[in-house]
Amino acid sequence: MVGDFNHFPDDPEFADIIQKAEQAIENGVFPERISQGSSGSYFVKDPKGKIIGVFKPKSEEPYGHLNPKWTKYFHKLCCPCCFGRGCLLPNQGYLSEAAASLVDTKLGLGVVPKTKVVYLASETFHYSAIDRAKSRGKKYALEKVPKVGRRFHRVGLPPKVGSFQLFVEGYREADYWLRRFEAEPLPENIRKQLQSQFERLVVLDYVIRNTDRGNDNWLIKYEKPGEGAEDDEHKNCPDCCIKIAAIDNGLAFPFKHPDEWRAYPFHWAWLPQAKVAFSQETRDLVLSRLSDMNFVQDLCEDLYEMFKTDKGFDKAMFERQMSVMRGQVLNLTQALKDGKSPIQLVQMPRVVVERSRSGGQGRVVTLGNAFTQTFHCKRPFFSSW
Repeated sequence: MVGDFNHFPDDPEFADIIQKAEQAIENGVFPERISQGSSGSYFVKDPKGKIIGVFKPKSEEPYGHLNPKWTKYFHKLCCPCCFGRGCLLPNQGYLSEAAASLVDTKLGLGVVPKTKVVYLASETFHYSAIDRAKSRGKKYALEKVPKVGRRFHRVGLPPKVGSFQLFVEGYREADYWLRRFEAEPLPENIRKQLQSQFERLVVLDYVIRNTDRGNDNWLIKYEKPGEGAEDDEHKNCPDCCIKIAAIDNGLAFPFKHPDEWRAYPFHWAWLPQAKVAFSQETRDLVLSRLSDMNFVQDLCEDLYEMFKTDKGFDKAMFERQMSVMRGQVLNLTQALKDGKSPIQLVQMPRVVVERSRSGGQGRVVTLGNAFTQTFHCKRPFFSSW
């Protein structure tokens, strides 16, 4: 049973959703491959056929060995010099998706639909011919020679590890709504709500150094006051009419800052909302946490527990990823203290914060600059190592 792999004792609600997904697959309600994108990703349904999540298997990522989208195969074959993103570790997109959700939760941002690492198996996933042949052979043996078949560890197709993100309803691509808002300006109170939600997106993307945030991979849900009265989300919050969902976070957590010639900019930096200084609400929400190095250490350790489950995990590369993230946190903290805007934030010098092997010392390195700064923390970095 795939359920043997999935355990979420601290989140019974999420565990129930995964159980429904497994039941649906057993009943023949299979995940449906999403046509868009450069990887194998799937709409997962409950037993009644309702979409409840998006599953992105590790083996079917853009450069995974079982990616069903042939365009990436030819990309790798014909243009290897421009293959992949040189600042990212390959085939860790599923971890990046789940880690973005973790950062979102720890900072209280509430813009990333809950995402965790799960295991699923389905006939509609892309498997090798060998895996499918083995599965057919085991099923045949179980039917014809039950005594032998019962000795198999598992009979069906092997489960795939990947990210499972809860499906959000009522949202549309940000680009659609942003164009509408240009033609039909929002009321002032709703504009402030949008600005607040936008700033949370900025905080998330900047901390995880997302290299793939265009206006087509974040969503907006907007209902004019008085609409959606039956929606539980709005019954007790009549002024809460606009919400952002940050999806597609699989190309984040680089181990170095992107090269100048391929910088992967944040596309929200060109929006008018990016010219507005961070609000007091955003500062109150995240500044006290981000400026506490012990909180940042705890966040790094939580990410370590998640990333180390990958078979290709490399401690040294993970530490480089965290050095970039800590540098992003340092810049963001200073920008919030100085009352800067998102566009001013992305113009700040790139920095990394390296930890010393001795423990409670860290070193700030400004790239392209000889400047370094040493600081001390109450606890040594990664004291559990």
